[in-house]
Parts: sequence; C-alpha cells; structure tokens
Amino acid sequence: MSHQLLDRLRAVDVAEKAGPLAKPANAALLEEWQRSGVRFVSSADQLTNRYYDAVRELFDCISPAADETPILHEGGIYHGCWLESTGTINAELLCRFLPSVTTATYSAFARYQRDDGLFPYKVTPQGPAFNQIQLVTPLARSVWNHFRLNRLDTDWLTEMFGAMSRYDAWLARHRDTLGTGAVEAFSTYDTGHDLSSRFWHVPDSPFANDPTRYDPDNPILPFIAPDLTANVACQREYLGAIADHLGGDGNEWRQKAEASRTALFAQCHDPDDAYFYDRDRHGRMVRIQSDNLLRVLACEIGDADGFANALERYLLNSRKFFAKFPLTSIALDDPRFDPNFGQNSWDGPTNFLTLIRTPHAFEHHGHHVELSWIMQPTLSALFAADRFPQTLNPFTGAAGFTEKYSPSILCLLDYVERLSGILPRPEGDLWFTSLLPKPATHRYEQWETAYARSVDGVEFELVNTTESSEVYRDGNRLGRFPSGIRVVTDRSGSLLGIVGLTSGTVSGEIEWEGVSRRFEIEPNERQTPAGQGFERSTGPKMVLPSYT
Repeated sequence: MSHQLLDRLRAVDVAEKAGPLAKPANAALLEEWQRSGVRFVSSADQLTNRYYDAVRELFDCISPAADETPILHEGGIYHGCWLESTGTINAELLCRFLPSVTTATYSAFARYQRDDGLFPYKVTPQGPAFNQIQLVTPLARSVWNHFRLNRLDTDWLTEMFGAMSRYDAWLARHRDTLGTGAVEAFSTYDTGHDLSSRFWHVPDSPFANDPTRYDPDNPILPFIAPDLTANVACQREYLGAIADHLGGDGNEWRQKAEASRTALFAQCHDPDDAYFYDRDRHGRMVRIQSDNLLRVLACEIGDADGFANALERYLLNSRKFFAKFPLTSIALDDPRFDPNFGQNSWDGPTNFLTLIRTPHAFEHHGHHVELSWIMQPTLSALFAADRFPQTLNPFTGAAGFTEKYSPSILCLLDYVERLSGILPRPEGDLWFTSLLPKPATHRYEQWETAYARSVDGVEFELVNTTESSEVYRDGNRLGRFPSGIRVVTDRSGSLLGIVGLTSGTVSGEIEWEGVSRRFEIEPNERQTPAGQGFERSTGPKMVLPSYT
C-alpha cells in the first residue's frame, strides 16, 4: 500500500485536482502553492477530493479589498478581512502555503492604521472600518511566527512592529477607563462573540459606533474582558521578542506584559472555578462559561498545572465543552446553551474559529495527544460535509452556517498537516506525524495517507499506513518508523527527537539516515537521540476525558 500511495502522491497534479480556476488571479496563487510542494492523497478518494476542494475554495477567498492588493478574506457571507480572525490566526495558518498573501494581509492593517494608532477591525471592499475593536489572536505572535518561518525582510518586521506598538498605546489610552490595567469590552462585537449569552443586555456595537465610547445608559458596561486582556498580555510578550530581534530592548514590553497578566488574574480569574470571567463595572463577575477560557489559554496564560486542570475540568469535560464534535462556544451544561448552528452564533455551536485557535494552546503545554481528540472528529466532519461552514452541530457534526468560509478551509489544511503531514515550525523544526484520520461515526475504516512538502528546495514525502510510516527526501528513503509518533527534525531532515501521540505506549524501531534505534515512548513524551537509542525527557501527563 505504501508504494501505491507514494506513486499516487508523486503523480498528483494540484492544478488538475483543484479544477478550473474561478478567476484569472488564481493562477498566481496556484503557482505559489505549487512552489510549496504541498500535495496530499489518501487511500479514500473522498478525503483526497475534499482536500483539493479546500485548495480551490481557498483561492476564491483571496482577492483585493480596500485597494488592488489581494489579501485573505473571511469568506462565506463575510466580504473582507477581520483583525480577530482573517488578519491574525487565519493568515498565520495560510503562511505555510501562500506566504505572500499572509504578508499582504498583515500589511493591510498597518497601511490603514489611523493617525491615532487605531487599527481597523476589518478591511473590506468598501474600505477600512473603525467602529469597534475586535481582538482574539495576538497579531504580534502571528507576525513573528510568519517572519521566522518564511525568513522575511527585517524592514517589513520593523514596519509592523511600529504599527503594533502604536496600537498598543491606543488600547492603553482608550480601553482602561476603570484604571485596572486590564482591557475593557464596550460591546459584543469587540470580541466577535456574536449572540453569545456572555453579552446579553450589552449593545452589539460601541456607543455612536465610536470605539472609544460605551453606552452611558447601559447599567453594566464596561466589562473588564479576559480575552482582550490576555490578547494584550501575549501581544506585549511578542513585541518584546521582536524588539530584541530588531536590536532594541524588549524588557519594557515584557514588563508591560507582566502587568497585563497581573491585571488579568486580579480582575477576571476565579480561583475556585479556575476560570476567567468578565467583570462588570460594579465589580461582579459575569459567570458565563464560554470559549473565553480557550482564548485566554491560547494567549499563553498560566502554567502547565493550570492548563492540565483546565483540560480536566472544562475543555475535555463532556458536560462542559467536550461535545462529540468539540469545542462548543458555551458550556453544554449552561441553561443558556443553544446548539442552533444555522446562524452566526457563539452561544452553543462549535465554531471553526475556535478550532483553528486551539492547537497553539495545547501544543504550548505539550498536550499533543489530547489535541488529536479534537482534530479527529473535526476532520471527520469536514471530510463528510458538502461545504466549508462557519459552525458545526456539536452533537452530529453537521455543517452549519454559511459556506466557503476560510477558517474551516484552513482548518482542514492545518489539521491534515498536523495529524498526517509535514509541518514546518517557526523555530526551525519539521514535524513528520504518523496519525491517520478516522471517521467519528458509523463503521470502522482505515484511511491511509501520503503528504509532500518542499523545504529550502528539498522535497520531503511522508507515507502513513496502518502499521508504519516512511519519509523520503528528494526521492530517497530517509527514514521509517511505527505509527503513533511524531518525528521531529531540522529543516534538512536531521533527526532531533520523537513525540508520543497516542493514548498508549508505543515501542519499536526507528530507522533514520541508515541508523536504527529502539524506543519506547509514553503519551506526550518527547525523547531525543542518544547513541543507538533515545534519551527520555519529561512530557506532561496525559489528561483523560471527564464526565462530571
């Protein structure tokens, strides 16, 4: 089977599989995609075809907005690019496939920044819009990862650093009216949590559509918002890293980041619940458990023990967020939970923006096994769907609101690469991962895969079967290893380590560059080569799903 898959992988024509291009400009996108060398095939034609559906529809989500430069659009009913999503995490995923579009997308927000430092919350064909802020994923983290992964020009990083610094100053001036050191939400749209019961009885937009004002007649505003505060804390940490790289001193930024984290825990953290809640202007916590928790954790807030506790009590709890198709936008046991997935709702359905923000939180703390429990049902739903929606029914996986939505398109591309592909990392590693996608419903099936990617002019290929995996470099076999682990290398393919990716112990032999090594590895454990074997290193203990 491995040779059949490898032959199919080498024969696949991306242009043919993606089908006719919807617009002439897509030809340049296809050419850039082909330079990445990314190709995918599966033993199941359904998977292969859905993958190239995603490629084709991704191209359709890229076009000019406020000017003539093509940038990534949200897709579906959303015509334009939103800072909370398209302009951060979506484009960060895109940079592994179409880096020039990611550069243009981030640059658009700097280009249309107001003189007072405010970024547009979206850039659309009608121009930049400034009615509100809309923050989730920290832009500085996305920019820094894109810069390192694609080895970009320092002048571009300098420009983005200046723009992000000015935006940080705007937030400090206008979104801390209570003087807590945290960041305040003036409206529902400030966090993109449309229809969420978190914001019941709060206006959708800031007062008079002015992002510096909240409704003076509203009895509970402003909210001290954990996701906005965590965003700024993480943003400042990465601004410090960028400042250091540019020859400056990042310590001032790191001190500001620490101040933001201190304010976050002082204002929004309930130690008994181990949860982050909004606090209204009267000092009362808004005790609604939403994906606010995941947003905060994805901003690298908290330590390893705190993250493991969040997994056990909330994210992997089937009474909370761990639905059959996780992760829900409101806790399942909240009486306000509404599974209606036929609209733009953050009051129950599983949203793809949550799903593409999830890997960073899990991987930051080394919980790779538990992440796979979220990726597997998500991919199963996407492979079975007839479109790329914004939402999923958390109970059945049925496709919900809208179509041709870039976050769900990029979710499929990202999860395939994390689960069964070759993923280049900003720090310079390559991940070769040997898990197989599998259906979440009905009968048992085996879906074997093969994946290709070019890195620094070298073509790598990975073939995953039910028993083992093989990696090829420029057509020659580089290594062979059992399924259920991830092999980590440098960008040239030299072995750096292995990671256990299943819920049980994996043992066997790895052949790499002509050397055979025996190993036995536990879930989430990372090991490094040592002599003719591997040296054990600590990894986080696997957290089991919970039910109460």
